[in-house]
Amino acid sequence: MATYAIGDIQGCYDALRRLLDHCAFDPAQDRLWLVGDLVNRGPQSLETLRFIRSLGDAALTVLGNHDLYLLMIAENSRRPRKEDTLQPLLDAPDADELINWLRQQSLCRSEGNYCLVHAGLLPQWTVTKACQLAREVEAALQDAHYRDFIDNLWGSEPAAWSETLTGWPRLRVIVNAMTRMRFCTPDGVMDFTGKGRPETAPPGCLPWFALTHRQSAEAVLVTGHWSALGLNITPNHLALDSGYLWGGQLSAIRLEDRRVFQIDAAVAPK
Repeated sequence: MATYAIGDIQGCYDALRRLLDHCAFDPAQDRLWLVGDLVNRGPQSLETLRFIRSLGDAALTVLGNHDLYLLMIAENSRRPRKEDTLQPLLDAPDADELINWLRQQSLCRSEGNYCLVHAGLLPQWTVTKACQLAREVEAALQDAHYRDFIDNLWGSEPAAWSETLTGWPRLRVIVNAMTRMRFCTPDGVMDFTGKGRPETAPPGCLPWFALTHRQSAEAVLVTGHWSALGLNITPNHLALDSGYLWGGQLSAIRLEDRRVFQIDAAVAPK
């Protein structure tokens, strides 16, 4: 049995299937770990969700910012943007089933020494703490009144974690760290203005994973979200968003031996 962690798919279903063929993925015995952002921007969000859902226990995913954005659009909490490609999914006869399945997914998962999360973890959080906080968000998403949570999800404030936070601000910080963060100060104040390479960090900030004192440093974090960072493999961080949607690659890594598999955009596997 092998476990393949795969970077942001973003509705690129055909690319996903090519990558799985390249890996010789067998759903009867192998597993997929998906870093989130399953949908949007690419042309086949509907096909992507249908396929991943059909894999059942063979696929484990966490939620990314685009996945949560889909939930907001579906509940009319946000207006669609012109660059969105979600309408075929929203118009599908099984749209409600797929959206309901999506909101049952995790925000952060750990197994052994690995932690799967879309963007990253604030420096104050151990993996155990992060998973506990993720459960709070998941409970709100799966609650009968989850639309109240969706309506209060958008926004970048507060920008830092505090144990005293309650209600929607508490949940919003957890979501923003785990699905949107790239840069933060050494004290864990998030800055969402920077989206480029690590060397373009806003003043006073560093990439979240570069904070040597972060409490999750002993685990191996498996993330996506940061296409400008690209594929970045270090002993304690597997960053897998290599920008397929922008002409880069769709990347997978086999966790057992860290072999990397990639396909280029519209090019045969290498």
